[in-house]
Amino acid sequence: MKFEPALKSATLLRRYKRFLADVQLPDGSERTIHCANTGAMTGCATPGDKVWYSTSDNVKRKYPNSWELTETKAGHMICVNTAQANRLVVEAIKEGAIKELEGYPTLRTEVAYGEEKSRIDVLLQSPTREDCFIEVKSVTLLEDNDQGYFPDTVTTRGQKHLRELATLAQQGKRAVLLFAVLHSGIDKVSPAKHIDAVYNQLLIEAESLGVEILCYQASLSSEMMSINNRVLFSQFREKM
Repeated sequence: MKFEPALKSATLLRRYKRFLADVQLPDGSERTIHCANTGAMTGCATPGDKVWYSTSDNVKRKYPNSWELTETKAGHMICVNTAQANRLVVEAIKEGAIKELEGYPTLRTEVAYGEEKSRIDVLLQSPTREDCFIEVKSVTLLEDNDQGYFPDTVTTRGQKHLRELATLAQQGKRAVLLFAVLHSGIDKVSPAKHIDAVYNQLLIEAESLGVEILCYQASLSSEMMSINNRVLFSQFREKM
């Protein structure tokens, strides 16, 4: 995925109201940009870090600029625009970068499914195979050197998705939870039991019922992003 037009950089001053951030441009002026991330963004929104933002050509937008990446003082690149996770996964599947998900000629997104009226992020279909239901979750919380965790806050929505996937697996369908690692400093991922114990338990139960867990890292830069590297997922590792 290439950024077109190219991203521009600024310095983060503050993030507020969940959807907004103030940045300082290289010329010293300040600007308010949109933040498409409603999560805690722990470690991803430190004042003084470099922000890379895109510019929309939609003249009706109140804030035409969107926060895409954070470049931390430690040199890590983080994609904070959660909407990009699904786009990166779809692109990777189409390009054959995720070997476990090859062999499906039809790909659909945001398809209604489940008893709790959810929408699956990606549905893969083939006339010769069982449908494959994929939920995508972006991982940006870095703790303990290179250890990543999901979620970064209590997520009732994520809990619902795990219940839906578990039900699909019980019905004999292929259900996949795909963690898209959007932080260059994360080399392995675990459920954040210390943040959301309910999610952790549901994940254990879902895996025991046959839900597949995949974990892929994205290569990130201010020019482009792509998913290309599978990383370790450790189910039972806990933060001490």
